[in-house]
Amino acid sequence: MNLDLQKIKNIHFVGIGGIGISAVARLMLSEGKDVTGQDMQEGKMVDELSKLGAKIMIGQSYENIPADTELIVYTRSIEEYDSKIFKQIKDSKILSKSYPEMLGILTENKNTIAVSGTHGKTTTTAMISKILIDTDKDPSVIVGSLLKETNSNLVIGESDIFVVEACEYKRSFLNIKPKILVITNIEADHLDYYKDIKDIESAFSEMVNQTDSFIVCDPNSISVSNVLKKEHKAKVIDYTKYLDKVPKLSVPGEHNRMNAASAMAVAEFLNIDEEITKKALSEFSGTWRRLEKRGETKEGTIVYDDYAHHPTEIKASLEALREIYPSSAKASEGKPAKKITILFQPHLYSRTKALFNDFAKCFKRADNIFLLPIFFAREAKDESISSEKLASAITLAGDKAKAFPDFESAEAYIRELNLGENDVFVTMGAGEAYKVANKLFKF
Repeated sequence: MNLDLQKIKNIHFVGIGGIGISAVARLMLSEGKDVTGQDMQEGKMVDELSKLGAKIMIGQSYENIPADTELIVYTRSIEEYDSKIFKQIKDSKILSKSYPEMLGILTENKNTIAVSGTHGKTTTTAMISKILIDTDKDPSVIVGSLLKETNSNLVIGESDIFVVEACEYKRSFLNIKPKILVITNIEADHLDYYKDIKDIESAFSEMVNQTDSFIVCDPNSISVSNVLKKEHKAKVIDYTKYLDKVPKLSVPGEHNRMNAASAMAVAEFLNIDEEITKKALSEFSGTWRRLEKRGETKEGTIVYDDYAHHPTEIKASLEALREIYPSSAKASEGKPAKKITILFQPHLYSRTKALFNDFAKCFKRADNIFLLPIFFAREAKDESISSEKLASAITLAGDKAKAFPDFESAEAYIRELNLGENDVFVTMGAGEAYKVANKLFKF
C-alpha cells in the first residue's frame, strides 16, 4: 500500500484509545517507534499505552499533533464526529492512514486469517488465536477486545500467520486480503452507513472475492448464500459440520459453540491435531467484555459485563446466562433459581431506531430491564428515538422495563433494590454501562 514503515519513526494516533487502533499503537511501540496520540477521554487502553511509553494528550485538536510527526493514524469515527480535524489531517502535508488502512499494510504479504461477521468476531478471533498459540504456531493477532491470557489486544508472533478481527463497518475490512476468511454470520447492522441487508451483502461479496484460499462460513444461511453466489476463487468450508466435534466449553451459549466450530474448521485447514484443538477450546475462558464475569458482591450478587449491543447478541447472551442460571420455572437441584437484571445502554440512535421492534422483544429471558440514555458516539442527537420510548415498547411486549435520564439516577435506583444471592446483575452494551457496576460494587 505504498508505505514503508521501516523508514518512519514518529507516529501520531488520533483516537488512540480505541480498541482496534490501540493495538496498532502497541505494535509500533514494540518496534521502537516514537508514538504520540490523543483521545477524547482517559481509559484502560490510554493508561496501558502510556505505561508502555506513548505520550498521550486528552482532548482532541489538530494542534496536538507534534511538528515532527511523519505519519498520522486515525480512527474512522472522526470522519463524522470531528469533521474539522479530519479535514485538517487530510489537507496537511503529513502522510495519514485510517486504522483499517493500517491493518491492510500490516497484514500485507502475510498468511492472514480475517474473522468477519455481524456477531462473534471477537470471540472467534480469540479462539483461533488460542489454538495457534497453544500449538506453537506463533501468530500475530489483533483483536477487538483483551485476550485473557495476555490482557492485551495484540499478540506479536514470529511466524507469517496474522489473525485479525475484520469489521465490515464502512467496508473497512476490504483493506485486508486474507488467505482464510471466516464469516460468522451476516445480519442487518450499521444501518447508519449501509442502505439495507443487500448493501451489506455486497460488501461481503467484495471481501469474498479478494480471499485467496478458504472461506469458513455457514453456506446455508440466507445472506451468506447470497454472498457466495458471486464469483470467487476460494474454497468454501461449512463450519456447521464441525459442531458435533466441539468439546464442552467454559463459555456458555449456542453462539459460542458456533464460534468454536468456525475455529475448529480453521485449525483443520492448518493441519492442527483435532485433540489439541479441542483441548485449547475447552480451556478458552472468554475475552474482556464478552459476557465477562466480573465477580460477586459481599451480598452474593453475581455481576457480569457484556458488549452485546444488537438484538441478536442480547438474545444470545441471555440464553447463555440462562444455561448457567435458570429461571424459577427451570430451576433444578444444584441450580437454584436466579433473577437476571439487565442494565442496557443502547448504542447509536440509528441502530436503536432501525432495529427498534427487535430490541423491544429481545430481553424475554431477563427479569428486570433497565435502560441508560442512548450512547450516541459518532451521531448527532435524534429526538425521534430514546431509551424512554424503547422502555415503553419493551413493556408493551410483556416485559418489565424502566429508563433512566442519567447514570446517577440508575445507580441510586439499583442501590435501593438490595440485590442479593439470588440475583445476577449484567451491564450490557457497547457504551459505558459497566461504569455503573464500577461505582456500585467497587470493581
